[in-house]
Amino acid sequence: MLKKWNKKYWAGMGVILALTGCTSVADMVGYDTATLNEDAAKSYSQVIQNARGQKALDVSSPTAQRVQRVFARLRPHAERANKTGVPFNWQMNVIRSDEMNAWAMPGGKMAVYTGIVEKLKLTDAEIAAVVGHEMTHALLEHSKKALGGQVLTGLGGSILASSTGVDGDLVGLGADLLATKPFSRHQESEADAGGVRLMAEAGYNPEAAVSVWEKMNKVQGGSSLSILSTHPTNQARINAIRKMLPEVMPIYQKNKR
Repeated sequence: MLKKWNKKYWAGMGVILALTGCTSVADMVGYDTATLNEDAAKSYSQVIQNARGQKALDVSSPTAQRVQRVFARLRPHAERANKTGVPFNWQMNVIRSDEMNAWAMPGGKMAVYTGIVEKLKLTDAEIAAVVGHEMTHALLEHSKKALGGQVLTGLGGSILASSTGVDGDLVGLGADLLATKPFSRHQESEADAGGVRLMAEAGYNPEAAVSVWEKMNKVQGGSSLSILSTHPTNQARINAIRKMLPEVMPIYQKNKR
């Protein structure tokens, strides 16, 4: 029985491991880059329209002006870093909200909430760290890879549950902890690294990326267990960025204004 179970188990795992390219999986199910970017642009237009209707779209405050100025400096470097094969129509909007948040949709549709700038009292360089981080999510097509990962997780759970007889919910939890969440943390680490490089190329001091997370630590009062989070702990991010500084500081020194 054990021998037979192992054979089925590894057969199922073989299917999963054969489909390790999450971006390719997304392409297979119809989420190619151009289509995903087009759909994201439509969603983004609706989000901005809703914000405008709620009088939450900030186009003139000092905070909005600073965000747009930083975005404009980073954009040429993000355009050069685009390896997706599809040009991005980068766009930034600032939303008046107490929420400490920023995001980028596929294709470079971005938003920064005033809460993250004003509550953390971010400098321009720290804003660059936040914006560069979100730009990197878009450039590395993390949303597309997440879609592929969801397909793989669903497929893998079905295969393993049917071949092993283990409860499907337990298989799903295992897949979530061992695949989805670590992959998401890996994406966040990639975005941190790419964002630090973008800000250095644009002439912003990469050390500001460390101070962003130090400020977040103070506001959040630490972080929960990393294994149960989709993001690395703030301290883990600080440590990783500090390790990058010897590599990116010369880039900053060359481009600083």
